[in-house]
Amino acid sequence: MKKVILNILKYLAFLLLGLFLFWLSFRKLDLHEVWQEILNANYFWVGLSAIFAIISHVFRSLRWNLLINCMGYKTRLSTTFYALMVGYMANTAVPRMGEFMRCGVLSRKEKIPFNALFGTVISERLFDLIVLMLLLLIVVFTQWSLLGDFVVRMTKPFADLVMSNILLLGLLTFVVVILLVGAIVVYIRFRHKINTLPGYHRFHDLIAGLTQGIRTIDRMKQKGLFLMYTFVIWFFYVLMIWAPFFMLPETSDLDFMAGITVLAIGSLGIVAPVPGGVGAYHFIGKAVLVELYAISGNAAGSFVAITHAAQTLLNVLVGAFGYLMLFFIDHKPPKNEKS
Repeated sequence: MKKVILNILKYLAFLLLGLFLFWLSFRKLDLHEVWQEILNANYFWVGLSAIFAIISHVFRSLRWNLLINCMGYKTRLSTTFYALMVGYMANTAVPRMGEFMRCGVLSRKEKIPFNALFGTVISERLFDLIVLMLLLLIVVFTQWSLLGDFVVRMTKPFADLVMSNILLLGLLTFVVVILLVGAIVVYIRFRHKINTLPGYHRFHDLIAGLTQGIRTIDRMKQKGLFLMYTFVIWFFYVLMIWAPFFMLPETSDLDFMAGITVLAIGSLGIVAPVPGGVGAYHFIGKAVLVELYAISGNAAGSFVAITHAAQTLLNVLVGAFGYLMLFFIDHKPPKNEKS
């Protein structure tokens, strides 16, 4: 019960943070003008962006299948795609819940161990984090004249916080290292007794499954195909941001590189632990458009409001459709059903 209450309080805290950032994003704007821009936007480009998003999700499903198949399990593209979209739908309500949800529904549908699936998700998320970091580096170094002051201004508070608490951080790091070393020494010395504890083998199997999933990229034979799918995923992510530029007159002159910049920096708002990226995406996306590309606050606010709402609606609708398909319409037997 205590854990449930703590989780609820944590969720409410992040939700309030998101709402606070949302308020900061729009508090100084002319909301009537923002609303007029939203009403007069050319939604053809929003629809095209949704198509690009779905294509990227299909290729993400194909890439996930590579990891799953590498472990010896069979999957269908359709069930993997539907499970992925159910996960995105869950993320709109509870941050990071989608990773558990998509593994859970695919495990149930195709009879694949949950821990192995979750290991593949950790693996691909770590790989995508590396891609995102590379994109950020490319954006910063190719547009330093444009981004230099912005990066310094955005990172200075964090750098100041770290430097002012350097001794505390050093002490915490030392304590963590000592605890890890101590845990390893205790396990090595008493491993025979630890192996007999209740629940040990279940925990061991869980870790083994996670490790199997995480190591799939390293063991995969089709690394070139994995990299190609990754490139296509991120290319369509950029198109998903670039296409809506044309829906508003003030953003229509922004180029493809601007799309990469908004994607790379704006993704930091999506990964923030607030429900559906609400507030965090609006705050960062608007700041990028206003500070870097001199877009007016009203137009920037309209852009982030439309694009975030469109992506959220897409995830909810396709995710709900995917759940219906998986458990109420598609009655095909699991690919990994034991005979």
